[in-house]
Amino acid sequence: MDITAFFLQTRTHTKNLCKPLEIEDYVVQPIVDVSPPKWHLGHTTWFFEEFILKKHLIDYTVFDPNFSYIFNSYYESIGKRVVRADRGNLSRPSVNKVYEYREFVTLHMEALLNNNPSKEIVQLTEIGIHHEKQHQELLLTDIKYILGNNPLLPIYDASFKEHSTEDHKQEWLSLPEGIYEIGHLGEEFCYDNELGRHKVYLSPYSISNKLVTNQEYLEFINDGGYERFDLWHSEGWEWIKTNKIESPLHWHQINGEWHHYTLGGLNKLEREHPVTHISYFEAFAFAQWKGCRLPTEFEWEIAAPKFKWGARWEWTESAYLPYPQYKKADGALGEYNGKFMVNQKVLRGSSVATPNYHARITYRNFFQTNLRWQYTGIRLAQ
Repeated sequence: MDITAFFLQTRTHTKNLCKPLEIEDYVVQPIVDVSPPKWHLGHTTWFFEEFILKKHLIDYTVFDPNFSYIFNSYYESIGKRVVRADRGNLSRPSVNKVYEYREFVTLHMEALLNNNPSKEIVQLTEIGIHHEKQHQELLLTDIKYILGNNPLLPIYDASFKEHSTEDHKQEWLSLPEGIYEIGHLGEEFCYDNELGRHKVYLSPYSISNKLVTNQEYLEFINDGGYERFDLWHSEGWEWIKTNKIESPLHWHQINGEWHHYTLGGLNKLEREHPVTHISYFEAFAFAQWKGCRLPTEFEWEIAAPKFKWGARWEWTESAYLPYPQYKKADGALGEYNGKFMVNQKVLRGSSVATPNYHARITYRNFFQTNLRWQYTGIRLAQ
């Protein structure tokens, strides 16, 4: 697929994700980690305008000078921006105005890409496309959190399949000790945090070929998993007590029976499906309860070709740190990954919300240990 078609396909998919929304849904922000859909629409557009059009399209005039302040996310080198927690207070610009902004920038980008673009423009556009794909996943999971915190628990899209059964038999895959190579290899797109391919030594280990299911997690709950301090990190124990956490996010016990909120509305819990919306704290505690552990990100990467992955982002036991010889990009794009390499855990794989052409074995996702609004799950190791 050429770069213009890839760009236009990506822009269209973002709009399609918003089609089931009512106008009132676009501005809601229940918690600081969840951004309103309208903000995602504007931010992904601002990225192309700020990093490509302003610098590479002759005589380009920005759509609205105020939009950089509104839709900048965390780029200190670009300038001041709206505080993240205040994104839901932006009743203006209107949703229609933001869609006008998207159309304006899309048309100018299409013209630029159709005019024999330089290698630099193509590379920047590819980064912008994958940046928007990241936000497509965030957009979908933010929408789920927004609607899942509405007391009516409304349906977003009854046809969206977010759960499926792994119908193969559970087995432990054994891998021998040895020195293995880790990191991205080849010319295809990757983020800078995947670069710096290097060797690691791994002791012999085993890893499950299946994700932990809702049924298995229910057994943990029923055995008092949320009441046993010995299973938890001290910080995790304080987190569940302070926040009164007793089950995964979006689970509801109704008349003694477990249900969970899905994009198709409130449904009975399908026990054979992989558990999801789990924090690292919960994944660690469950692994302790099972007498197992979570894999490191290196163990996961080496074993991944041997099992099916992609339904859930999988917590690992690895801190989010730079690889050897890691180098931040120059300028504002250097803020994309490097400055977040502290106090976070790596997740590997992808999820049912990850858009096409965006998943790969070397992808390093990362979140704080308490977060669980993404489609996160558990794969055990020994």
